[in-house]
Amino acid sequence: MLYAGLVLYGVTDALVIRADLGLDPWDVFHQGLSRHTGISIGNVSILVGAVVLLLWWPIRQRPGLGTVSNVVLVGASIDATCAVVPHVEALSARIPLLLAGVLFNGVATGLYIAARFGPGPRDGLMTGLHRRTGRSLRLIRTGIELTVLAAGFVLGGGVGVGTVLYALAIGPLAQFFLRVFGGSAAGTPPTVAVPAAPDPRERAVADSI
Repeated sequence: MLYAGLVLYGVTDALVIRADLGLDPWDVFHQGLSRHTGISIGNVSILVGAVVLLLWWPIRQRPGLGTVSNVVLVGASIDATCAVVPHVEALSARIPLLLAGVLFNGVATGLYIAARFGPGPRDGLMTGLHRRTGRSLRLIRTGIELTVLAAGFVLGGGVGVGTVLYALAIGPLAQFFLRVFGGSAAGTPPTVAVPAAPDPRERAVADSI
């Protein structure tokens, strides 16, 4: 579940990139850096993930197997998929790419979180700051994502209708698939991803989506 989710996450990120209708906030930032450095967007994602992971040390957040795997596999999957999926010009092809990317990104998120091997570096930064500061998780997430979105936009990353669609859809989709892969029917509390006495970090990751 963990590795299927991480690979699928990178594949779906690449589909949204190829749709060229707007990216999620972190990928806007990655794309902006990629355009200025000449480094592929997947490798930029890996480098940014590693830097974010270093920020865990002062907030005493502990990485898991899923955290380290996330840093490498998502970026590698983005580049591999971009290498085989060509640029498309027709809007009639780009819209289905965007919709498929967002939908299956929700599937991927549900898979890797339900596997319970630790949050990704970016989610872990949010939950770690939440635990250390006592601030609302939604407030911290919004603050971080608005910051990277603004930085990415200034750097030339793609902001558009896809950015808005992702922001509105990914939470409900990921929460639904988290329940599916956690062994619960939609609409009931997830019994595996959020057990009766959960690790606070895992509950925070589940809440963050």
